[in-house]
Amino acid sequence: MEKEHIREAISASIGWALTKDTDLLYRSLAQDERFFIFHPDSKSTIRGFEAFKQYVERLFLNEAFKATGFEIKELDIHITDSGNVAWFSCLLDDHGEWNGKPSSWIDVRWTGVLEKQKDQWRIVQMHFSKASDN
Repeated sequence: MEKEHIREAISASIGWALTKDTDLLYRSLAQDERFFIFHPDSKSTIRGFEAFKQYVERLFLNEAFKATGFEIKELDIHITDSGNVAWFSCLLDDHGEWNGKPSSWIDVRWTGVLEKQKDQWRIVQMHFSKASDN
């Protein structure tokens, strides 16, 4: 049952963009300064929940952006013996448009750490990377 709740938090952290449901997104994340994301480009590294909210408003809530679909593949979840920390790995296909032009991440490696806070799983840290073509 815990893994299903973790799966839901992971999916919400990406799927929210289809409807731009920021409440769904924010419920899936740790809302403090420990929240951290590494993106494939170093310019998009995010430290802290407030910085992430600004990023969401600037990029994903921009009228030019439209999410069109996503798929989480090969999701692997592990929970610590204490039951309050989990980590995951998967491959992500994430599709969208910017000013009507398609943009996608295909087979992006996605890892993260979640913490159970007040009986709810929240993502504390995420890392996205693209495999080298070499």
